[in-house]
Amino acid sequence: MKIGFIGAGNMGGAIIKGYLAANKGRGEDILVYDMDQARMDELAAGTGARAADGIGALARQADVLVLAVKPKGFDRVLAELRSLYRPEQIVVSVAAGISIAFIASYLGERAKIVRTMPNTPALTGAGMTALSRNAAVNDEEFAGILEIFRSVGKAEAVDERLMDTVVGLSGSSPAYAYMFIEALTECAVQNGMDGELAKVFAAQSLLGAAKMVLETGLDPVALRKNVCSPGGTTVEAVDVLERNGFRENIAEGMNAAVAKSARMTR
Repeated sequence: MKIGFIGAGNMGGAIIKGYLAANKGRGEDILVYDMDQARMDELAAGTGARAADGIGALARQADVLVLAVKPKGFDRVLAELRSLYRPEQIVVSVAAGISIAFIASYLGERAKIVRTMPNTPALTGAGMTALSRNAAVNDEEFAGILEIFRSVGKAEAVDERLMDTVVGLSGSSPAYAYMFIEALTECAVQNGMDGELAKVFAAQSLLGAAKMVLETGLDPVALRKNVCSPGGTTVEAVDVLERNGFRENIAEGMNAAVAKSARMTR
């Protein structure tokens, strides 16, 4: 399977690096094209992927076309692909707000299309990606696309109608986590700790908490209660957070992201 990436920015580059780290020796099977020649050449040199001369050259060779361009560039790319697309090719979108129907309006209703929503921790191999497909993509083909994204973290299939929810849940939530780390760090500094050391304590604690959820299989409510000893320091902090609308603030922020995604989608 030859995979062609149109776009070699942060997300496209992260997926290429992750896939080739998990599939060593497959560099010849990865083609990449980016309007920034230097960026494309640097990525190709660093990973063993092959730089393509243009979208046409890439599309003629690839079995899978990964569109890792920003949403505003999709019309231009799809317009060029319209005459190049072959019915057996799978087109994978990595852009927020671009629906399967929008891509099909350029490539045809029978085109094989997968819509994805990764997040930026893919840059460290700890991403979370949601994937939706249309009826033209069979189970075997979809399994292959899932494996591409599992090379940069976790990846799960979702109904396309949930993509706006995914944007608020995993697409945007790294920013919420960074705000939490920032707030913890600032408070630790106010209490006398060095800022860089405080950042490590805060970030490692969130990382550990996330791993506890994923690896123990326990409900977050149970894990929280396990930390909250009666009359202890943690329950004191949690009570203050609850009184000040901690949950409600998170829900309000996430719902704003979900609504914005719905308004943006075409």
